[in-house]
Amino acid sequence: MGIDPATASGLGQLKWVNLRGSGIKELTGKHSGETSGSSKSEFAALLQQLALQSANGDSASGLTSLPDSSSLSNLIWQQLGGTAGGYSEISGEITETVPTDYEDLIQAASAKYGVPVDLIKAVIDTESSFNPNVVSSAGAKGLMQLMDGTANGLGVSDPFDPAQSIDGGVRYLSYQLKRYDGQEKMALAAYNAGPGRVNRLGVSNDQELMEKLSLLPKETQAYITKIERARAEYAV
Repeated sequence: MGIDPATASGLGQLKWVNLRGSGIKELTGKHSGETSGSSKSEFAALLQQLALQSANGDSASGLTSLPDSSSLSNLIWQQLGGTAGGYSEISGEITETVPTDYEDLIQAASAKYGVPVDLIKAVIDTESSFNPNVVSSAGAKGLMQLMDGTANGLGVSDPFDPAQSIDGGVRYLSYQLKRYDGQEKMALAAYNAGPGRVNRLGVSNDQELMEKLSLLPKETQAYITKIERARAEYAV
């Protein structure tokens, strides 16, 4: 997820390394350790700045840097104009899918946040090929390729833990689906490139997004196509 400089998560052509397998402890890129030393007060200041940007119609930073997770859910959903909980109006939900090694975790996250199982599997497949130890060159980690700032804000202490990664990633995706009223392509573009990039297109639905898709980074254009292809493979 994410290729915006503020929200980069290094999908597409970015190089992956197995952090645990290789023994690498820190990435040297500018995104590594981005929020590892951030204090609660710094996170609170970042949220205040995000709220101000939202009020001005600019959410370019999305949810990449968030405050302490204790009040995250209510604050984010207030900002998005909704209430905490799953988004129940997502179209095209498929209840039977090709099973994976993380079936129970995916099913639980789907039920908890209202995101279709086949969509979750397609995102994980596209993001990490179901490798829980993957790290992108931009610093995104785990099954759902969470950046450190996003992971911290979502309360994910170990992005390599499949349970935490899936729960946090699906939760973040559900925020984007809520933000864009269930428009899946818009939510996926925001998951990958950041909501700021999507908002700057001035589109309000998936059809309008596709008409302006060429204005998004090529990796995001490919990302949406890859998700759709993978989703078809997991649907039964």
